[in-house]
Amino acid sequence: MIKTDVVVIGAGPVGLFAVHQLGIIGLKAEVIDNLDKAGGQCIELYPDKPIYDIPGIPECTGESLTKSLLQQIKPFKTNIHLNERVQSISKENNEWKIETNKKNVFKSPNIIIAGGVGSFEPRKFSAQGIERFENNTVLYSVKNKSDFKNKKVCIFGGGDSALDWAIELSKFAKVTLVHRRNEFRGAEHSTVTVKKLEKENKIKIKTPFQLNSIEGKEKLEAITIKDEKGNVEKIDTDYVLGFFGLIMKLGPIAEWGLNLDKKTIPVNTENFQTNKEGIFAIGDICTYPGKLKLILSGFHEGALAARACFKFARPNEKYRFEFTTTSKSMQERLGVKKSD
Repeated sequence: MIKTDVVVIGAGPVGLFAVHQLGIIGLKAEVIDNLDKAGGQCIELYPDKPIYDIPGIPECTGESLTKSLLQQIKPFKTNIHLNERVQSISKENNEWKIETNKKNVFKSPNIIIAGGVGSFEPRKFSAQGIERFENNTVLYSVKNKSDFKNKKVCIFGGGDSALDWAIELSKFAKVTLVHRRNEFRGAEHSTVTVKKLEKENKIKIKTPFQLNSIEGKEKLEAITIKDEKGNVEKIDTDYVLGFFGLIMKLGPIAEWGLNLDKKTIPVNTENFQTNKEGIFAIGDICTYPGKLKLILSGFHEGALAARACFKFARPNEKYRFEFTTTSKSMQERLGVKKSD
């Protein structure tokens, strides 16, 4: 059992900033995210793409923004539970009981849902028997590129992720890029680079092919690919990477008794509370008149939701608004060192 002031569901930019806003007013948070790293859509969909509308930052990437937000919440020593999804919530004695797919149980008077557009799940291969190799040698994301050094790697997909990883891994691995169409749909410069690497014999390209079967008993040994005419080719490989995009699902949230508007959660704009007392929704997953799906809007929503959490977490205390520029208690929580 993990007890905390607030459970934040979602470790994207909006969820991380909510942790900061909770931390400066003295509330502890636990963060749960079903992805394998913090950053949400920013990291999964456009880690290297420029973002131009973060206040005070003329240009940043999803990755650099996430790093900055993680640095900003470092003083609070917040636990972030990755690869974990909330399965159910229930009310017990004025507290919310939150249970996850890893059998962890959290107790908190507050829940902030910052789940973007719901849970992300990678589109997976459909080849028979492939599940026994998934999360081992059949992967849908890259955690540590050094794992592929001097290995044979088959990459499937025609978008930016597939092209970018084919280019990157070709520096130290034997890469075969497989796509079901003749034309790639990634950025033009990436397509040009991949074709250049093919001419230099640094990448093999197989189009239009799809995965047909996978071979190996205790470990992956080879795959076969098939084209539209039924022609089959065998490729020896150590790893298979699939980049087919992400399926965005509302997931178990739909079963929590919250009012829903299509795939979003209506909230009031006073504190972004849902129809359930103590449950707040911020970021892309919430809706209200005039809603803008911008990161900066989510930051505003998180600031108000955090302060609304105070009365449930500290029912016997009165919240007093303070500025970080002048508040000694906030600066102490942030670890600010005063010069003599």
